[in-house]
Amino acid sequence: MQGHWVLLALCWLEQLCVAQNLSPQIANPKLATNNPTLTTIALEKPFCVFDDSLSPGSSYVVYLYAMADSASTGSSAVTDNSSKPLNTTFQDTNGGQLGPYRAALFNVPNCESPPLLADVINVKKVSDVLKQYLFRVGDDVTCLYDPNFPGACNPPLAEDTTYRFKYLLVDVVAGVVKDQTLWSDPMKTRRAVIKSGFICFKSHRAAATSLQFYKDISVLIFSPPPIPILGLYCAETARQANHCKLRHKRNGCYDETTNPLPLEPASVVMDRKSEVGDQAASSQVSL
Repeated sequence: MQGHWVLLALCWLEQLCVAQNLSPQIANPKLATNNPTLTTIALEKPFCVFDDSLSPGSSYVVYLYAMADSASTGSSAVTDNSSKPLNTTFQDTNGGQLGPYRAALFNVPNCESPPLLADVINVKKVSDVLKQYLFRVGDDVTCLYDPNFPGACNPPLAEDTTYRFKYLLVDVVAGVVKDQTLWSDPMKTRRAVIKSGFICFKSHRAAATSLQFYKDISVLIFSPPPIPILGLYCAETARQANHCKLRHKRNGCYDETTNPLPLEPASVVMDRKSEVGDQAASSQVSL
């Protein structure tokens, strides 16, 4: 990471930058905490990377491509024979498993007047500064379900999966690629932490996202009798995850700003409900 910033400084001050010798970098941990997450990876935008390829009077845009590292053994091409960028989507490539897909496009970062990093400590400016410096891959949870979604779709990445990324400089008028970086080093999303037989998620969103997975896979793994029990467990897990979002500490779980602890087992909840039912029945008999 330190060598990357030194090279960028040389690009900025002495115009020694050649995009083909650079690659996308994971965001500086001082700017992006908790990165990567279960479904996202924050990258540094390509400041001062494409400056030597910009022609006065022309209009450019940056394309970001992503693919699973397992797909790198196959085709990793992002242009056709006429140097035009491929319009492959997340759906076309099975989430990057079959090859690169276009995850985003944005304006070329301004190397001459970048945002001030000192503004990160300013509460009113920090959001804008981070948007200018960083891009979070996998941050759109709705585009896959919107048939009229404009532009590139950037849906959540798969957890515990390794990805690579690549930036392209595209001439808007000619529609061709003028320059591109190397593919990035492998970057891996996090996985759910398993403690004492229970899955502890880093956030409420992660718990909700993974809940459907366990409901679906239960149909394949378990025979019919245990399914209602698993369903009750999943429902109770989601309920407690919601309470974790609302309260700092309750029943042994923490919110997403602290280290999560195991959620209360569903069996304990069932035993508690059974005790309440027995007490109610005893009261009726005594009456």
